[in-house]
Amino acid sequence: MALTRLSDASNSLEYQRGQSLSFPIRKSTPPAASFSLLIGEHPLMQKIDAMVRRVAGTDATVLITGESGTGKELVAHTIHNLSPRAAHPFVAVNSATLHQELLESELFGHLRGAFTGALSSRVGMFQFAEGGTILLDEVAELPVSLQAKLLRVLQNKEIRPVGADQSLAVNVRVIASTNRDLQNEIKKGAFREDLFFRLQVIPIHLPPLRAHRSDIPLLVKQFLERTNHRYNSKIQLAPEAMIYLWEYDWPGNVRELEHLIEQLVVLSDKNVISPEDLPVHIRSFISEKKLPHPTLSNGEINLQQAVEQLEDRLIDEALRLTNGNKTAAAQMLGLKRTTLVAKLRRKKNLVFLLSSADRKDAHAS
Repeated sequence: MALTRLSDASNSLEYQRGQSLSFPIRKSTPPAASFSLLIGEHPLMQKIDAMVRRVAGTDATVLITGESGTGKELVAHTIHNLSPRAAHPFVAVNSATLHQELLESELFGHLRGAFTGALSSRVGMFQFAEGGTILLDEVAELPVSLQAKLLRVLQNKEIRPVGADQSLAVNVRVIASTNRDLQNEIKKGAFREDLFFRLQVIPIHLPPLRAHRSDIPLLVKQFLERTNHRYNSKIQLAPEAMIYLWEYDWPGNVRELEHLIEQLVVLSDKNVISPEDLPVHIRSFISEKKLPHPTLSNGEINLQQAVEQLEDRLIDEALRLTNGNKTAAAQMLGLKRTTLVAKLRRKKNLVFLLSSADRKDAHAS
């Protein structure tokens, strides 16, 4: 390791801290306010919700995996907020953004004179997290040499600052997260297998948003409410536009959806967001053939029939996207469930979708 380069990087980071307080320590937030943006009604997310609440009360090490934007840090923070350590610090370390030559000093601290430019001793992030929780985000980015030292921390609950002769005991819960397949990283020799098993005492995998599309209306509603409050607006989303959001695959997951809603609210010059207001790459996910376009034949058109055709198509599309879940379809269409069931009952071509319970609901409406 080039000590002069380490010194330069250290001085640069110290300057950043002095200017912007960029040291990644997060204050705890109420779990209900944070986790509610991630958990929905889909069975996959309900299972994760139950697991998070179950493991929060323990000190077990947790490994959170999932694509970018699925809410890994949000889950880690919620585990901390629901744990007995909630009154103590939550420290998030993004391994991908810190200088590789500074990682050991950042995590474990250093003594004065440990390297050129170390004019004073400084505690590391594990010491800042004392009594609380440390999140090692993008843990796959850690160099193999540092992985061995992290393994010893997990085994012995001790750290050794750079330049120190003795180890220091630490009382910190460790949570790690990554968007990579660590099994593949192990095969490539980029990640230690023994560290992998130490980290994934409790594995939590967050599915991509496209795997629980039925939660999109809930997320859209919450993001709209929050964004409208922030910008003092009253923007709503048209049911037709919701269909496009359901159909889109969301490679950026929940984070992409959140940013899109904010973008739409900020740029909207009307009260209702229509499909035409959506980005082209989202609109292209639904073929023009999926939505009926009645035309004037012989100069005439049956308006009532055209409206019924559009309604039929929207209901059919909503049921297709929700795999026949009428509660989710009704929410998507902005209808009461009983109203949707009543409409289905009147459609002979969709009568097979009704259960006996649905018939009772429709009769009651």
